[in-house]
Amino acid sequence: MTDRPVAPEEQFRILSRISDEILPEGEFLTKVRKARAEGRPLRIKYGMDPTAPDIHLGNAVALHKLKVFQDLGHLPVIIVGDYTARVGDPSEKNRTRPVLTGEEIDANARTYFEQVGRIVDLENAEIRRNGEWFEPMRLADVVKLTSRVTVARTIERDDFAKRLADGTPIGVHELLYPIMQAWDSVMVRADVEIGGTDQKFNFLAAREFQRAEGQDPQVIMTHPLLVGLDGVKKMSKSIGNYIGITEDPQEIFGKAMSIPDALMASWFLWATDITDNEAAVLLDPEKTHPRDAKVALAKAVVSRYYDDGAAERAATEFRRIFSRKEKPSEIPDYAVPGEELSDGRVWIVRLIVLAGFAASNGEARRLVTGGGVKIDDVKIDDARAEVEVHPGAILKVGKRRFARLTLR
Repeated sequence: MTDRPVAPEEQFRILSRISDEILPEGEFLTKVRKARAEGRPLRIKYGMDPTAPDIHLGNAVALHKLKVFQDLGHLPVIIVGDYTARVGDPSEKNRTRPVLTGEEIDANARTYFEQVGRIVDLENAEIRRNGEWFEPMRLADVVKLTSRVTVARTIERDDFAKRLADGTPIGVHELLYPIMQAWDSVMVRADVEIGGTDQKFNFLAAREFQRAEGQDPQVIMTHPLLVGLDGVKKMSKSIGNYIGITEDPQEIFGKAMSIPDALMASWFLWATDITDNEAAVLLDPEKTHPRDAKVALAKAVVSRYYDDGAAERAATEFRRIFSRKEKPSEIPDYAVPGEELSDGRVWIVRLIVLAGFAASNGEARRLVTGGGVKIDDVKIDDARAEVEVHPGAILKVGKRRFARLTLR
């Protein structure tokens, strides 16, 4: 704990602000008092499955809460789900997730830690991989665990119920996920588990497993799922409505400026360090113009992952590009490989992918047909087009991404 410990009631107040539910409420105060009497921090469990290489603002909500716990003197216990990732969390899914290879999981985990370290002090955290306890298990051990949960109760979950009603297949391996996540809590002796509201079923199952093993059951702290840029669905890389925490400050700023006004209140709370009082002033149209409020929001998001200077520069560039219709003051160069050219021309879809503005040909085609691609301010809307490349040509993709072309 810290040299000047924060009273349990004050800790509860701080954490309630950034939680949707705390269950059971009374047990949290009891746990803090007991841990203090024993001279130890609470063990705060957060599990992450490395199913994708990047962390976005939605993922970061839990990580910032973990940092609050850490600042209050508690110990983050971060579980890398190298085994649960092979199953795939069925929460909020309408289909079975493709199984990842061990190599893909390890590569994603490495990038996760680089990004998590931007928020949480990893030197003062406990890092575990659940392969530690799942890999040595025999089939008899797995069967013993599954005997503690009924199929009837498992398929009561909204996600499974919807898929059954729709006739969408559910793999037997997916039924194992909540069991595996619950056993994680037993193995690390979690006092508190944090995560999104979609994890509530799994968190409650963990309490039952811990009780059966003679442990004090964990307290559950959930938070809402951050709605993405489209204003409709939760933030997700697969949907494309996300902001990655390692994206360029200008990209973060521009994306934040694009969110619907209806999201601003929740984003101030879950995606920035703006206080409630500051947010109230910014959200009051009689005190702050809505445009200025959104600029403040975008700057706050950038500052959280970079600094105030980066936020100011991003705001200046945004005004230059969108208000004055000018190009950015700094445009990165991209050298087109000679082997990609035929008579000085290259397929526009291939050029977009090579420049790093799309992850696949399909995504690049959609950008072209959607009217979001220009070369030297000339719109390219034919995905079959081959364009001439000359040194100094400006490729623009979307509203905020530019590259000055050179020849390699």
